[in-house]
Amino acid sequence: MKQERLRARLRGAVQGVGFRPFVYRLATEMGLPGWVYNSNGGLVLEVEGEAGQLSRFEQRLLADKPPPAVVLSTEFARLAPAGFTRFEILESEEDAAKTVSVLPDLATCPECLAELRDPANRRYRYPFTNCTRCGPRFTIVEDIPYDRPRTTMREFTLCPECRREFEDPLDRRFHAQPNACPVCGPRLFTSLDEAARAIAEGRIVALKGIGGFQLLADARNAAVVARLRRLKNREEKPFALMMPSLEMVRRYCQVSPGEEALLLSPAAPIVLLRPNGTPGIAENVAVRSPYLGVMLPYSPLHHLLMDGCPYPVIATSGNRSDEPIATGNTDAQTRLAGIADHFLMHDRPIARPCDDSVVRLVRGRASVVRRARGYAPLPVPVNADLAPVLAVGGHLKNTVAIAVDRQVFLSQHVGDLDTLEARRAFESALADLCRLYRFEPQLVACDLHPDYASTRWARASGLPVAAIQHHHAHAAACAAENGLDRPYLAVSWDGTGYGLDGTVWGGEFFRFENGRFDRVAHLRPFRLPGGEAAVREGWRCAAALLWEAGLRQPDPVIGRMLERGLNSPVTTSVGRLFDAVASMAGVAQRNGTEGQAAMLLESALGTAPSQEAYPLPGGDWEPLVRAVVEDAARGAGAACISARFHNALVNWILETALRAGLPDVVLSGGCFLNGYLVERAAAQLERQGFTVHTHHSVPPGDGGIALGQAVLAGMSPSCA
Repeated sequence: MKQERLRARLRGAVQGVGFRPFVYRLATEMGLPGWVYNSNGGLVLEVEGEAGQLSRFEQRLLADKPPPAVVLSTEFARLAPAGFTRFEILESEEDAAKTVSVLPDLATCPECLAELRDPANRRYRYPFTNCTRCGPRFTIVEDIPYDRPRTTMREFTLCPECRREFEDPLDRRFHAQPNACPVCGPRLFTSLDEAARAIAEGRIVALKGIGGFQLLADARNAAVVARLRRLKNREEKPFALMMPSLEMVRRYCQVSPGEEALLLSPAAPIVLLRPNGTPGIAENVAVRSPYLGVMLPYSPLHHLLMDGCPYPVIATSGNRSDEPIATGNTDAQTRLAGIADHFLMHDRPIARPCDDSVVRLVRGRASVVRRARGYAPLPVPVNADLAPVLAVGGHLKNTVAIAVDRQVFLSQHVGDLDTLEARRAFESALADLCRLYRFEPQLVACDLHPDYASTRWARASGLPVAAIQHHHAHAAACAAENGLDRPYLAVSWDGTGYGLDGTVWGGEFFRFENGRFDRVAHLRPFRLPGGEAAVREGWRCAAALLWEAGLRQPDPVIGRMLERGLNSPVTTSVGRLFDAVASMAGVAQRNGTEGQAAMLLESALGTAPSQEAYPLPGGDWEPLVRAVVEDAARGAGAACISARFHNALVNWILETALRAGLPDVVLSGGCFLNGYLVERAAAQLERQGFTVHTHHSVPPGDGGIALGQAVLAGMSPSCA
């Protein structure tokens, strides 16, 4: 029977997940000789056999692949046989271009967790156990291909037993680069029992996690929570919680099947959940927030620590406000001195900081709020070859990205660039991403805003610069992650973004066609008295709307600012309209944290919101404001006002989509972190036959704009 040779190249997150041993087992089972190896471009293999066998092998290669693997593209070719006699795993090979995806850090798998709990196992209670299905990846890799000498584990020499596992293709630890045990692996400097006791006694513990330090405290203890807030200078922003089990999460929160799946997923993110009212968690954990951000233990170290803390524990970033998280032991002891009472550290170095990801379930799937551990740095595949662009993102919730052929690699969450330390972290993330992929950009894409720290860096880089309008980038990011390459209507709503006319945009509709954006509608402009102060204090936005509608005179100072246009920039921002309505409804007069008023207004909807809507004809907010004032005067509750407001926004989206006449609608921008707004708008649009595209891989907010910048600049500078 005629023999053929199958050559395959798989690109994506295919290294560090047990793909080579899987191929070895599959080929051996099917009696196909050949070889497999890792390269900078992915996984490469060849097998020989009868044509029908090779077809079955090709099918099983993708259908039965290791669960953590993400295959983004494949190349298959049939060649003349080479006369292979056995199947073998070859050493990794380096080539010029690095397009393989580094896998994110993965939560402890069930097999490793069982070993951790088994007194007869040699890894019993070992805090650094892992295998090809779990453990650190992104935070230990220093170069690719992903092999142990290119990770921070190179300093730990494998003992004979770990070496045997590492070299056995039939073992699940075959080529598990962080493989270790108590004999040869990383070690803790202090005991877990001491750390658990410190938390129980009301002290703050700094724990060195997978991607950096976390600050841990008893979430039931209001006094230690208040102390942590004061020491971190974190007035109202909610703290994330770690709970030891899913059963405990259910005790305190409402958990749907979809949310349960997110909690238990290999990414193990912080999931935003509705509390169910069970007492026990201190009220100052999530000040004025309708949600609790909850995660389960995701590393062996966390599992073991939570064994000694059978209650909810605050697990927040190990930093001071507006600073990057600490990663090194000495760095943490210096920067967290005066905050942490106790340090739980180890000797495995962290290659790069990576905070915990935050997600929310919207439209039945994850909507990423912060993209970091468990998700970064998986690339987003795109439909066209892109020029080598370095995208530097925005100023808030910064991430950076590089465009490599038909993939965009996004960094982990960097954060707001307000401080010198944050800007250094931003520059480090840029250098790290370029070095890891040996990437040499030909173009830098940045935001149009001239005063963003990222924009200033781009202008000083010495490379050609493409300035991408903020809301264009939002729309392009959503279109890219949904593989949308035909004309669409983009609804791009957020708090603030520098507009093409120099005003503050944020309530925009664009028609994207033939590589260009045309602004087809926007919210009626209004003023922001006090500029940045109005972003923090929604009552100022309300005062401006009421004054312009002739309904109420503001206090003399605000009145003079509005009349003379002093420090009162013009905006079309839907985010600021949210703030104003929240103020008029009595829900919130200011934003203690970004987006807080809007979140509280959404929360005010309750479980059975009204189907009525305020008028918002063509984005003219005046009839809406008049109706809100009338409702508030007659004593209508916040639930009624909130529902009518949200429904008005949805009706405006539908009205504009019908007028635009494009079958595809993209919803992007920070306002679409609002679950009710997204779900109702999508339902109404789909009922009219539109196809709706929302975010799932990158955040709708500013954490996603680097993707949009990379795509637009990489396809055509004319899109800027």
